[in-house]
Amino acid sequence: MRVDPLPLVLDFLKSSPDIPDDIVTGSLVGRNVGETTVYVIQSGGFRIRRDRLDRFDFLYDVYHQTPAEAGALAYVVREYLLEQFPDTALKGARVLNVWEVSAPQWNPDKESLEPAYTGEVAVYLTADD
Repeated sequence: MRVDPLPLVLDFLKSSPDIPDDIVTGSLVGRNVGETTVYVIQSGGFRIRRDRLDRFDFLYDVYHQTPAEAGALAYVVREYLLEQFPDTALKGARVLNVWEVSAPQWNPDKESLEPAYTGEVAVYLTADD
């Protein structure tokens, strides 16, 4: 498959009703400390079956004003990825399944110490044709 999976994940999260679309991003460029942010980056993955099935791993960092708010939003992101993303068709790809690699955990920013939680999921994609 020749599908870049990161925009698929970002578009899905931006369309989720409990996650404001303007806080979801694939880049921290221009972000100010203290801004509520859901930052998603591809952390790995591999081909399972030639031209038919790939696994892509994604880390998500959730920043918020307090640890409680960061944790609550991280678990909302987790719920949407694990429960709503499977069986979604987007831009030539179908999400077969999503597995949790790591549940959200406390991971404050190392420089600013702002509240943040980090989780990781594995997304299984196939061509939607």
